[in-house]
Amino acid sequence: MKKFIVFLLLNLCVAGSAVAQINTDRVIAIGRNALYFEDYILAIQYFNQVIKAKPWLAQPYFYRAVAKLSLDDYSGAEEDCTLALEQNPFLVQAFYARGIARQSLGNYDKAVEDYKKGLEFRPKDRSMTTNMAIAYIQKKDFEKAKEIFNELITSYPKESNGYLARGSLYAETGDTVSALVDYHKAIELDPYYAPSYGNRALLYYQKDSLDKALADLDEAIHLNPREEGFYINRGLVRYNKNDLRGAMADYDRVIELNNSNLIARFNRGLLRFQVGDNNRAIEDFDMVIRLEPDNYMAYYNRALLLSETGDYQAAIKDLDVILNQYPNFLPGYYGRADAKRNTGDISGADKDYWYAVELERTHGQNRSRSQTQSQTAAKTDDTAPDDDEKKSKETREESDKNINKFNQLVVYDKDTEQKSKYQSEIRGRVQDKKIRIDLEPQFIITYYESIGEIGNPVHYNKMIELFNDRKALGWQLILTNREASLNEDQINRHFASINEYSAKINEDSTKADFYFGRGMDFMLVQDFNEAIQNFDKAIALNPNYTLAYFNRAAVRYKQIDFELSNTSRDALSEVMSMQLNNNGAVTQTTNTLPSQFESNQFNYEMIMRDYNTVIQQDPAFTFAYFNRGNLRCLQRDFKAAILDYNEAIKRNPQFAEAYFNRGLTRLSQGDAQRGITDLSKAGELGIINAYSIIKRMTAEN
Repeated sequence: MKKFIVFLLLNLCVAGSAVAQINTDRVIAIGRNALYFEDYILAIQYFNQVIKAKPWLAQPYFYRAVAKLSLDDYSGAEEDCTLALEQNPFLVQAFYARGIARQSLGNYDKAVEDYKKGLEFRPKDRSMTTNMAIAYIQKKDFEKAKEIFNELITSYPKESNGYLARGSLYAETGDTVSALVDYHKAIELDPYYAPSYGNRALLYYQKDSLDKALADLDEAIHLNPREEGFYINRGLVRYNKNDLRGAMADYDRVIELNNSNLIARFNRGLLRFQVGDNNRAIEDFDMVIRLEPDNYMAYYNRALLLSETGDYQAAIKDLDVILNQYPNFLPGYYGRADAKRNTGDISGADKDYWYAVELERTHGQNRSRSQTQSQTAAKTDDTAPDDDEKKSKETREESDKNINKFNQLVVYDKDTEQKSKYQSEIRGRVQDKKIRIDLEPQFIITYYESIGEIGNPVHYNKMIELFNDRKALGWQLILTNREASLNEDQINRHFASINEYSAKINEDSTKADFYFGRGMDFMLVQDFNEAIQNFDKAIALNPNYTLAYFNRAAVRYKQIDFELSNTSRDALSEVMSMQLNNNGAVTQTTNTLPSQFESNQFNYEMIMRDYNTVIQQDPAFTFAYFNRGNLRCLQRDFKAAILDYNEAIKRNPQFAEAYFNRGLTRLSQGDAQRGITDLSKAGELGIINAYSIIKRMTAEN
């Protein structure tokens, strides 16, 4: 999602003012490279340099704001957009970005002002119009929001996001009938957008239509298996259907995705308590308390569990914490009295017991010690019961700190639910009208990789292993197609490394490793031109430097990727993506390359030569076949691409990414049966998005 925001805002600002000096142009270009490839901290450093040199330019402030938006630094983004507009009051995208920042900060009136100003320059812009309507919802001006959504739907009757947002508006105002009508229409228009099902599931749950809510959440998870909120909500639905095992499985999955998810941890702890899995329940509450030290409900649940398992001293410590915060919490005194009695502290036990009895008498409360053992708290004067607590399946919002609700499953706050409903619209939608299915990206030799949702396979190559054994560089090389963004410390280290290699080259300019190492550093700080020049030099000194050929090709491919992102989005999607239409079929596209792709033919040829050389020097380098296959897909030479993927799979039968890309390529050629077989194998090997595509392809069959 964040990458799409960057993409959208960058493309809105293609036609900015020219920068006078070529060096400034170059630094801005490198910074935009970093933005596109999600190296936001690095991008900020580059734009800082331009701002320091030429503080009167609007563009670097705007681009820095985009980076800060992507890092959720909304205040910083707002400030930078303001600075950009001071330099250029006609920079429409700065109004748009500042509106996003202000909306995310809760300053809805100012956000509306920005969107209105942007719409003066770009009337009927869907993104700004939608965001403005959502801002009106957030400021509780529902009639104005409805008016805007009605106009938007009239202008774009085939776009599902308008119906989805208006449905959320109806749900917010309690008009569940109209909300369901809009959600149905949104799903009819775009049946592969997970949030539509997620929103409708919440409505069904509120209407106690649990089976329908469950079916919608199943579909939402099928379409987006990485969204934690879907699993949490499905766990709640399953719990209400008395499916404890299923609810537990959902919380397990959330924790696999995000080990620090407090709601999943707390709820799983309660369920483990209910089924008698006490030790593992304690582990969950340990984590909750570690992450949220003032979560007194977690302390009390853990105290009960520690007493159950015989660790009375630890239970007493937890109860001390609770009673210090809630001095009138009767179950805490009775529980601590029992724990003290079990440790032999009869005097302390009696003191707690009789204090609780006196508290009951003076406050007129009904005490039931059996309630403590069953995890149902007695009422105290700290909080009063409400109607919601009378439900058979009690829940509480995350912000509800009523200690008497310690045994209730946690749901998202209403504010959090509202934010989740509208956030994707505020940030912009990733998907197009037709579902875009991207190839698995190219492999590159680097030092870092991001961790996938089910871990990363180890991509082995003998040549890289031998290179690492030589310890020619300061870091170990790895092969990945999941590049990681650098943190500030890593950025500084690689800038320092560039200087160190430059000093070494000044002393001895005949070492190819020095140039290769410096090229790696330039590549990591997104300076592609310098990276290529250093790889050129390494190859000139050592024509058998296979790794330099491979990375030179990979960096050139990255350059093309970025350059194409600045051209027509429609033209880009024509070539870069396979597409599925709404009935699950693959959309056939023309074989004519747009002119902007034809202009890159020289670069394609250079990349192709490098991969051919890598394969010639090391036929076992399977990743060169894979990358060459991707390049051929970009050139629309799908038959040749399939041959490359075939060769990669032949040499590595566990090459998941090659199965995935071959499957998509076969689908694009109408070979549905073998395409789905390849996707099934890719899913088996760990690419879970393959299953979503299979579902789409078979939905209508």
